[in-house]
Amino acid sequence: MTTTSSHAPTPSKAGGTDRRPGPLLGVVLAAQFMALLDTFIVNVAAPTIRTELGASGAGLQLVIAGYTITYAVLLITGSRVGALLGHRHAYLGGLALFTAASLACGLAAGTGQLIAFRLVQGAGAALMIPQVLSLIQREFADERRMRALGAYAAVLATGAATGQVVGGLLVSADLLGMGWRPVFLVNVPVGLALLVIGARVLPDDRPASGGRTRALDLPGLVLLAAAVSLFTVPLVLGQEQDWPLWTGLSLGACALSFGAFLNHESRLARRGGAPLIAPRVLRIPGMGRAALRITMAMAVNSGFLFVLTLHLQGGLGHSALRTGLTFAPTAVVFGAVGLTWRKWPARLQRRLIPGGFVLTALSAPAVGQVLRDGGDGGVWMYAALLGMGVGLSLGFSPTLTGALAHVRKEDAADASGLLVTVAQLGQVIGVAIFGTLFLAGLDGPGPVASGEALWACTPALAAAAVLGAVAGPGLGRRRRTPEGNGPA
Repeated sequence: MTTTSSHAPTPSKAGGTDRRPGPLLGVVLAAQFMALLDTFIVNVAAPTIRTELGASGAGLQLVIAGYTITYAVLLITGSRVGALLGHRHAYLGGLALFTAASLACGLAAGTGQLIAFRLVQGAGAALMIPQVLSLIQREFADERRMRALGAYAAVLATGAATGQVVGGLLVSADLLGMGWRPVFLVNVPVGLALLVIGARVLPDDRPASGGRTRALDLPGLVLLAAAVSLFTVPLVLGQEQDWPLWTGLSLGACALSFGAFLNHESRLARRGGAPLIAPRVLRIPGMGRAALRITMAMAVNSGFLFVLTLHLQGGLGHSALRTGLTFAPTAVVFGAVGLTWRKWPARLQRRLIPGGFVLTALSAPAVGQVLRDGGDGGVWMYAALLGMGVGLSLGFSPTLTGALAHVRKEDAADASGLLVTVAQLGQVIGVAIFGTLFLAGLDGPGPVASGEALWACTPALAAAAVLGAVAGPGLGRRRRTPEGNGPA
């Protein structure tokens, strides 16, 4: 591919910064939250879907996983489309597709239709979500950008737990006798409202007609999509199928595809072309460590929620509503910490990230210990869950904020696509690895066997958190934030 890498966006009416910061941030974060919710809200509705549609085990798994697969595969593509067409248009187009697919999911007459519409829903999310970070990067400056990134981090990581809560509420309520369908239909009025508001408050940032923009690196997109598909599909489906031979072959092919992608991108950059992710983004101080820490935080978060859900519903026999509400305190404290950590004493800022991962490494085994005997854990379980929420938030929120605080506007699409993709892949990795460990340790029915299986997962959860803690004392070369403190 040829062309230059210069962008010439049409400036917003306020010079590209903080035109209508409150409504703009509310619109993009609401859509972010809605898309994240859909990753997890279906989990607690799965038994009802299986009963009412007569879905097979494989069909049910594709209903749950189809959204995640297309979402992860197309995220980088969505990021680049936003850079080419303008983030406003890509966001609204993705939101419209996501909303229409949600309606179709809620009206699906059979398993095949539901799987197909879930794939489309994931594609809509992949087009919409990368624009959220890009719009924050382009439309907010200085302290307002830091606050917006903190709110984004809080939304990104509380979506998982909140999805369980909302899913449990909707399934248990059985609104109008519709069973599982409201978990999809709830997106429709929200999506329509966001489309109307978004059309009014989002800036028109289309590339100027006389400017040159980066071309879409189609060979790079194909190679990366193949690599991500070959990675996510076996991780998502392998567990249910007891890891057949094709899963290992697929992961091996993933390594080859990713190697071919890196080789192609290097050659393209040397020729003066426009690679999928600008090399200077990968060279931003601490970006590699930030990507690793985000991967670890999201893997622990999603994996822990998954195995605890299996234990609460399968082992202890809790209802979908009770299971969802169990996670409510974790979601609340995660969001609260993510929104307030920058107000904490300056002397603590440097220790927040490793300290958060260490707290997570201690809290995960604590949850396993209090549930190990098959009991409900009582108040000690909630204390340990609060520790998980605080620890993961401290490990995740400052990392994300620091990694993006100084990214240039012209690099917003590349940085957004990179970090959102590793966050999504972290979720897939967490569910696959820790879910496999849980099921492998489950040697029989009943709460005690389930509690032992949960306990057996906690050393691996703690090890992943420790990896996040030792990834580095900071996010690379120290920079000072606009206020002069905090991770950067």
